[in-house]
Amino acid sequence: MRSLNFLYKRELPHRAKLVYLYLYDRMDKEGKAWPGLNTISRDLSMSRSTVKRAIQDLEKEQLLRKEPHYRENGSATSNRYFLMQG
Repeated sequence: MRSLNFLYKRELPHRAKLVYLYLYDRMDKEGKAWPGLNTISRDLSMSRSTVKRAIQDLEKEQLLRKEPHYRENGSATSNRYFLMQG
């Protein structure tokens, strides 16, 4: 398991660090995770809007890359999140 010391040393809001750790805990061997916003929100006891802000914080710091994902019928489903190390 890789060290997350880089994350602890970053000047980030606590919401962003918590969401990063949550996604890290759920990522697969390819380094991606795909929980829905409602799932993240419920599991972390955060509002959906706070989770969205945390994801924006992580994207801005280039610690996360978000890819939209769609079903065969074209409707949106959970985004794919790829974590980067800072």
